[in-house]
Amino acid sequence: MNAVDESFRLTLTQSAAAMGVSLSETQTLALLGYMALIQKWNKVYNLTAVRDASAMLTHHLLDSLAVIAPLREQLRAKQVLGEDVAKRVRLLDVGSGAGLPGVVIAIMCPGIQVDCVDTVAKKASFIQQVAVTLRLPNLRGIHARVESLTDKYQVVSSRAFASLVDFTSWSVNALAEQGVWMGMKGKHPADEMAALPASVAVFHVEQLDVPGLGAERCIVWMRPAVEG
Repeated sequence: MNAVDESFRLTLTQSAAAMGVSLSETQTLALLGYMALIQKWNKVYNLTAVRDASAMLTHHLLDSLAVIAPLREQLRAKQVLGEDVAKRVRLLDVGSGAGLPGVVIAIMCPGIQVDCVDTVAKKASFIQQVAVTLRLPNLRGIHARVESLTDKYQVVSSRAFASLVDFTSWSVNALAEQGVWMGMKGKHPADEMAALPASVAVFHVEQLDVPGLGAERCIVWMRPAVEG
C-alpha cells in the first residue's frame, strides 16, 4: 500500500471511529475498493460530479458511513437486527446513483439485503458490477422506477434524491408494514417536513457530524402515520 492509500486508509478508519463505527480490515479494503471502482467507471459513465479522491472519501464514503450507527440503532429499536432475524432485513436505496449510501450499507451490514434502484441503466449496472467485484451477495442494482417495485422493505432510504414529499409518495408502496423511511438531508429541512401529508409522520430528526465535511447533515426518520 503506497503512502496515498495508507493516508486514505487512516482517514477512513479514524473518521469512522469518530462516528461510532468500527471498521474491520475487510470492510476498510472493500470501501476503498468501492471508491476505486467509482473513480474507474466515472471516466466513462459520469457517476458523480466529485472527481478528486480526497473529496470523494469525505463527501461519499464518510458521508454515507455517517448513517450506519443511526441505522443500526433504529433496527435494534425495532428488534429486527438480532442474529436470528438479520437476514430478513431489507433496505431499498432510492435514486441510488453510484450506490450512496446503499453500497456502503451493504459493506457495513452484511445481514441487510440492500437493493439500489435507479432509473438510469448504467448506474444500476455499476451497482451490479460492484456487487460482483467486491463479492457482496447482499447487494443488488435494479434498473426501474421506484413506483413500479412490488417488493417490500423494512427501510427505504434516499440521499440527495428528491423532496421528502416526492421521496415518500413515490416509494410508499415499497415500504413494508411498520417500515421506516430514512431521508438523508443537508440542513434541517423544515419546509419539506411541513409540506409532508398527514399520512407521513416524522418521528426523529437526527443531526450528523461528518468529519472533514464542513457542511450540515441530518437524517429525517419517517413512517406512515397511525390513523385515528
